Amino acid sequence: MGKIIELKTTGQRAQLREAQESRQLVRLWREELEHGSFCGYVGGVGREFFLLWVMGDTITYDGIYIMRHRDVTELEAPDKHHVFMEKALAHKSLTPNLPKDFPLDSIREVVEAAARQSAVIGVHVDSEEEAEVCYIGRLVGVEEDGFSMQEISPDAEWLREASFFSWDEVSTVSIDDGYAQALLAVAGTPPPLEQGPGIGLANE
Repeated sequence: MGKIIELKTTGQRAQLREAQESRQLVRLWREELEHGSFCGYVGGVGREFFLLWVMGDTITYDGIYIMRHRDVTELEAPDKHHVFMEKALAHKSLTPNLPKDFPLDSIREVVEAAARQSAVIGVHVDSEEEAEVCYIGRLVGVEEDGFSMQEISPDAEWLREASFFSWDEVSTVSIDDGYAQALLAVAGTPPPLEQGPGIGLANE
């Protein structure tokens, strides 16, 4: 059985680094943001964020999530069902492919690195109800106080005006998840943006 660690105290980064170094399959909860949990492999631990290769409930790759340390309320390391899950991954010939040297010390680094790795990213922001809302799109501009993104609607249509997000409202960034990739596949090539405030070239 995995050891459940309450993360409101201290040692969160150390526990995640240990899980990364020992290649442990972990499960974590963020009770103030969602009811469910995340299961996967830790791929990096930074000052403000950590990276998780997420495994879905059907034992499939469910994307890379970069999350804030402060949102995690509970960690189980290893996951209590890790023996079965690891065997199931091996049976499917599914090997976690973890990004190397992914920057995790600031949200600007996270967003820019995610945009370099994926045509679209998921940007999860804190809403007034303290639950996350996810926006999917491509990075089109970076400024001192935030960034601009051309979004894809839930109907897989590219918006013609960019949306602006401040750095401090972003709680999670995701890449390669199935839903975002499906939206991109249906939406196709993004149309030109209508120029407006906050639109600029994203850093290469």
